[in-house]
Amino acid sequence: MGLEMLLEKIKSSHGSATGGAFDYGLVERAYRFAEEAHQGQMRKSRDDAMTRPAAVAIRLADWKLDAPTIAAAILYDVAEDTPYSQKDIEKRFGSEVAFLVGALAKLETIHYTDAAERNAENMRKMILALAEDIRVVIIKLFDRLHAMETISPSLAPDDQRRMAKETIELYAPLAHRLGMGEIKGQLEDLAFPIVYPEEYQWLQSRVKEPLEERRRFAERLIPEIRELLIREDVSPSDVHARAKHWYSLWRKLKRNDMNLEAIHDLVAVRIILDTVERCYAALGAIHGRFMPLPGKIKDYIALPKSNGYRSLHTTIFGPDGKITEIQIRTPEMHREAEGGIAAHWAYSEETRETERKSGVMKLSRRRDLTWIQQLREWHAEFEDSGEFLESLKLDFFKDRIFVFTPKGEVIDLPEGATPVDFAYHIHSDIGDQAVGAKISGKMAALDSELKNGDIVKILIQKNKKPSQQWLEFVKTSLARSHIRSALKKHSPTHTPARAA
Repeated sequence: MGLEMLLEKIKSSHGSATGGAFDYGLVERAYRFAEEAHQGQMRKSRDDAMTRPAAVAIRLADWKLDAPTIAAAILYDVAEDTPYSQKDIEKRFGSEVAFLVGALAKLETIHYTDAAERNAENMRKMILALAEDIRVVIIKLFDRLHAMETISPSLAPDDQRRMAKETIELYAPLAHRLGMGEIKGQLEDLAFPIVYPEEYQWLQSRVKEPLEERRRFAERLIPEIRELLIREDVSPSDVHARAKHWYSLWRKLKRNDMNLEAIHDLVAVRIILDTVERCYAALGAIHGRFMPLPGKIKDYIALPKSNGYRSLHTTIFGPDGKITEIQIRTPEMHREAEGGIAAHWAYSEETRETERKSGVMKLSRRRDLTWIQQLREWHAEFEDSGEFLESLKLDFFKDRIFVFTPKGEVIDLPEGATPVDFAYHIHSDIGDQAVGAKISGKMAALDSELKNGDIVKILIQKNKKPSQQWLEFVKTSLARSHIRSALKKHSPTHTPARAA
């Protein structure tokens, strides 16, 4: 795995996607410099010092990341493990590469007193890195994926478990929120047998055979679906089966009382078509041939998930009455579902160059990544990293729901959110003065649990103050923070600050 392989991967991945403007010279110079700087060095695993950066760089190239990102992945160990500094890197490779290398170095340099502190601070730093330049976290995700794939059996069991637990609790949720579904699944599946060995063995013993049976059924169904769509003049570019990742399956089983028969997407049939119009036409054709399962039709094209995921999902009664999930999407949607934000680097060099001139890669290009901007705005409210971590788990790494204002504005909230969470999301004054809610036209209590698709109207009363009891059921840290602030403000012991 060397420079030649990396350059070949870049050529095959980028092709004409960057208009021939990819800076191969930058990557080649970075690789040769790193190779020379690491000469004779070995990692603890006894691998050559270039093994990891080369592997990460190849993965980044596979996802069409730009030349500065790939160069930074190659170089960031140089500033840590050799006499060369970040300033040396800037002189040789420019400010953009040096910035990424420096941001990566920040994620490594901190001392901890215990594991909880370490996890909390790691999370905080990762989020701050997201706010600065999302490419930093993308590099770290691929770096962690390589580390989990090559985890040494000689590593102490406690260290293996710590690393795997961190992967499940920190890196996989980040990959999920960035829409990098395939990377998330791989990270979880690599960590799963280390963190939960007994559960993993149970799953293997109970599910392997039924999984293979459903896979064979899906494979038999594929030719029938393909022929159906061809007859309906919506020929697919690809039809294939996809099995659920092990850890994801385990979590879903736990939510369904370990009942495997309740998991309809154990193996799903995935259909790729060239346009959105053909996706909907294919959905209609499939429903004309197979009976859909009521309540299992989901349109994530019209209403994407918060991480940008788009697709049509339906669950059908297939031949012999076997229930099967069908996923329908375009090639672009498929790339985004697999690689998320990483898949968005295959856009024009002109656009990329405009963004570079502004200093960092902009996040505002995608509506569904506004949560990153939100993080940048309110992370400073939390001085304690542990509190910040807990808030992130509540607000950003939970499953999301979409609800609507009466005017049709889409509000993205964590699963289990209430009208009070909704109200504070709109405005702090609306939250403070809330006295009731209408959910889809019906009166509802303020502690009601909102569902996907609800239309929510908040009833307010002027000069109303929030209730202490609200803290017992709100789900977002934003609501909790505003409630505490308002309660403190209106407390009898509160003394307003006087102007100097």
